[in-house]
Amino acid sequence: MESSRKPETVLVSRLSALGDVAMTLPTLYSACRANPSTRFVMLTKTLPARMFMNAPDNLTVLGVDFGGYKGPAGIWRLCGELCRDYAVGRYVDLHNVLRTRLLRFFMRLRGVRVTCVDKGRREKKALCRRSDKRMMALMPMTARYRDTFRRAGIGLDDGFTDIFGGEMPDLSPSLPVKVAGERWLAVAPFAAHEGKVYPLPLMEKVIDELASRPGYRIFIFGAGDRERELIGSLAKGRENMVSMAELNLGLEVELALMAHCDVMLSMDSANMHLASLVGLRTVSIWGATHPFAGFMGMGQKLCDAIQLDMVCRPCSVYGNRPCRRGDYHCLNGISPRLVVKRLDTALGNLR
Repeated sequence: MESSRKPETVLVSRLSALGDVAMTLPTLYSACRANPSTRFVMLTKTLPARMFMNAPDNLTVLGVDFGGYKGPAGIWRLCGELCRDYAVGRYVDLHNVLRTRLLRFFMRLRGVRVTCVDKGRREKKALCRRSDKRMMALMPMTARYRDTFRRAGIGLDDGFTDIFGGEMPDLSPSLPVKVAGERWLAVAPFAAHEGKVYPLPLMEKVIDELASRPGYRIFIFGAGDRERELIGSLAKGRENMVSMAELNLGLEVELALMAHCDVMLSMDSANMHLASLVGLRTVSIWGATHPFAGFMGMGQKLCDAIQLDMVCRPCSVYGNRPCRRGDYHCLNGISPRLVVKRLDTALGNLR
């Protein structure tokens, strides 16, 4: 009589925001394709779960509302459900926060082998401290994820190109048709924290210059009522600008649109990492944070990172601390002319 036992599953978790989860996708796909006989389950939140398009056949993505799994009792129940439904044999924790530490502990109690990402917290603290900074480039988070899989004994391949497998996706009928010779620019002017957001009056000057050029079309990315209102003020009276917040077409459509764009302008934010998933070159603006912390977009160029050389930078890994100077000069001191020049370089207008 054949055994009805399910094959062993590798559980992988990253439970945070969209951009953080986006950085895990290439490594996860590489692991799945290098181990076609192994089943992988990606545990994440509901919104990031929609990003895992064209996933390998041996990958299941679980978008979970953690409001139903609160506290240690909730995580214990989640652990039991995962082990029951998927026969989890290995757990790769790519987040390493309190919730996933609890899940690791409970998995160990059930005999599951666990491996956890080393986020380099000590090195990041030394990079951001007020004095005696250690200004050196740390291991990129994408490399830390690959290292975690290797320590778990899971092989990887290097075949990831983009989320669409090198093919150009179809555009939504709700979007314009790209005319031959037209330049499409994606602009993502928002981020989660003030220390990462280029001031709106300066961004408006950048957009004024770009929108005045014949043959340029600008798509501004954002979400929520407040961002929709701000984008509306930027796009008012400009026929060659499209507010993606107003259209609200969804993450899948926005990723397809990015694949058709020629360059993106973003903050140190999720959209930089989403652009990386489709191979879109991105000019990024950095204020309180710094590429040295390891959060540069996969495949993006350091020469496309706009930042000021200041003794207080970086003061934060995530941009969530108040400015020590009180004026956010790290952002206010970046001229719109410099931003436009970097975009022109990325577009091939300047050499």
